[in-house]
Amino acid sequence: MVRPLIAACALMTFATFASAHCQVPCGIYGDQLRFEQMLEDEHTISKAQLEINASFEKDMTPQAANQLARWVSTKEDHATKIQETIASYFMAQRIKSTDPDYGKKLMASHAVMVAAMKCKQSADPETAKALEKSIFDFYRAYEGKEPAFEHSH
Repeated sequence: MVRPLIAACALMTFATFASAHCQVPCGIYGDQLRFEQMLEDEHTISKAQLEINASFEKDMTPQAANQLARWVSTKEDHATKIQETIASYFMAQRIKSTDPDYGKKLMASHAVMVAAMKCKQSADPETAKALEKSIFDFYRAYEGKEPAFEHSH
């Protein structure tokens, strides 16, 4: 009885860490998908910030307080997902120190992580716009071309 429980706990723990990418030398990468996921996370952050701000325009009932807490948690989770994608996928696996544009890519990826951190610290919708801009700037540095995404504010 204990072994299946331990196995289930280990599987759940591993699945959490493996979400950004597996970090085995599989050679299977989805850079475009990662950028799209980060933009989707940014849009969720933006929506959460708008909902957080709107909640203060109403009377704060217990139900409204509960919903407010859920929006804050959602905002935090999606900012963390972006940071984990940058760290675990791009910085650990895709940005190589031998790349001639290493410095530019490193600075741009760092800017995304900082912008995501600022979204955690604030309910100001301007921080989400700055995060989106930093993702686009990182795309430009990483891919060397203009982004062609349908995501924008």
